[in-house]
Amino acid sequence: MASTEKKSWEQRLGGCPDSTMVEFVESLSVDKRLYKYDIAGSVAHAKMLAGQGIISQGDFRNIRKGLLDIAQRISQDKFEFDKRLEDIHMAVESALAAAAGPAGAKLHTGRSRNDQVATDMRLWVRDQIEILQSRINNLQKAFVKLASTHAADLMPGYTHLQRAQPVSVASYLLSFVEQLERDFVRLGNCRQLANICPLGSGAVAGSTLALDRNFTAGQLGFTAVSRNSIDAVGDRDFCAEFIFDCAVIAAHLSRLAEDWIVFSSQEFGFVRIADAFCTSSSMMPQKRNPDALELIRGASGTVYGALTAILTVLKAQPSGYNRDLQEDKRHVFAAFDTVSACLEMAGKIVAHSRFDKTRTAEALDAGFTDATSLAEYLVTKQVPFRKAHGIVGRLVRHCEKNGKSLRQLELKEFKRYCKVVDIDVYDAIGPEKAALRYATEGACGPRQAKQQIAYWNKYLAKR
Repeated sequence: MASTEKKSWEQRLGGCPDSTMVEFVESLSVDKRLYKYDIAGSVAHAKMLAGQGIISQGDFRNIRKGLLDIAQRISQDKFEFDKRLEDIHMAVESALAAAAGPAGAKLHTGRSRNDQVATDMRLWVRDQIEILQSRINNLQKAFVKLASTHAADLMPGYTHLQRAQPVSVASYLLSFVEQLERDFVRLGNCRQLANICPLGSGAVAGSTLALDRNFTAGQLGFTAVSRNSIDAVGDRDFCAEFIFDCAVIAAHLSRLAEDWIVFSSQEFGFVRIADAFCTSSSMMPQKRNPDALELIRGASGTVYGALTAILTVLKAQPSGYNRDLQEDKRHVFAAFDTVSACLEMAGKIVAHSRFDKTRTAEALDAGFTDATSLAEYLVTKQVPFRKAHGIVGRLVRHCEKNGKSLRQLELKEFKRYCKVVDIDVYDAIGPEKAALRYATEGACGPRQAKQQIAYWNKYLAKR
C-alpha cells in the first residue's frame, strides 16, 4: 500500500527522506512477521482507550473491525507492504487510517512505537517459547521411547572419547532427556520474565492521559505491567535471554549430532539412522551420509552468532529507546527459526533410529571398561582406593602384555598383584556384571535405567 503523505514525525523535518535512507532504516521486511501481535496489541489498546472515555465506543468498533480486516488480508497474502512506511506498526496504522477514516488516526493516542514494539516482541517471544517447549517435549518422548527398548543393552560409556565404563544404552539416551529438561525449564523462566507489559510507557516517560495499563495487560495475557517506563522501552534483556536459551539448546543438539555422526560410522556401527534422514554422495554410490545431523551440528554457529550480535547491540546503549534496538528482531528470529527446525528434525531422527546391541556389546570387550568395578571390589576388601587404583592399573598393563581381558585372568594372576583377591572377584568383572553392580541413584546400570524410564514416562505424560 503506497503512502504519498508525510508520516506525522516527518512534519518536523524539511523535505523528504532520501531513497537510500528509506531503504536503510526500514525494518518492515523483517518485522512484518509480528503483524498478529501488533494488531492484538492495538485492539487491546483501543479497547482500553474507549473504556477510559478517551475515544468513543463507535471509534473502537471501527478500529477493531479495520484491524481484524487487515490481519485477515495479511494472513491471506493480500496485503501490500510499502517499505516507505518503515515498520509493521506504521504499515498497519496507515492501512487502518485508509479503512477506518478519522477513527484510525486516533489509535496511536497515548502510545509510541517504542512501547508498541517492546510489547510486540514480548508477545512474540512468549508464543515462540511454547513452540520450542512443545518440540523439546516431543524430542524427549522420542528418546524415552527408544530408551525403553534398550534398558538391558550395554555400550561403552566414554570420557575423553576413550572407553571408560559400561553403561546401559538407555542411560546414554536418557542423558539427553536431562539436558533437554533444563532447556525446557530455562525457556519457562524466560517466558516468566518476558511476560510483563510495557504498553503505556510511551516513548520514554509515559503519558499524561489516564491510561489503564493493567486493563491492557490483562487483555493481552500479561501477568503484570512494567514499573519503570525508561527501562520498559529500552529493555531487551528478554531477547538476549531467549537467544541464550536457544544457544544452549543448539549446543545440546550439536553434541547429540556429533555423537550420532560418529556412532553411525562403520568404525562404530552403534546406531542406524533411517534412510529418510540420510543422503548419498553425488560421486560415490555406496555412501550413506548423516547430512541432517551434520546440519544440526553446523547450525549452532548461527545461534551463537545471534547471541553475540544481540549482546553487542545492547552493550553500549544509553538509557531509553535507541534505534539500534531495531536489530534485535533479525537476531531473535534467526535463533528461533534455526533451533525450532533443528528440534523438529532431531525428534524425527531419534524416533526413526535404532541401536545395534550386538555392535555395542562387542565394543565392551576392549578397553577394560570393568576396571573401575574391580578397583571398587578391592575397596570392599579394605584396600584403600588409591592403592586399589594402582593395583588395577598394573593388572591392566599385565593384560595388555598377555592379550587378555580382566575376566580371562586366573585367580593366581590376581593374587600375584593383590593377595586379598578371592574367587568372588569374578562377580565384579566383565562389563555385564560391572553394570549390574552399580548401586548409586542415577547410575547407568540396567536397573537404574528402568527406574529412569518409568520416571520420565510418568513425568512427560503429565505435561
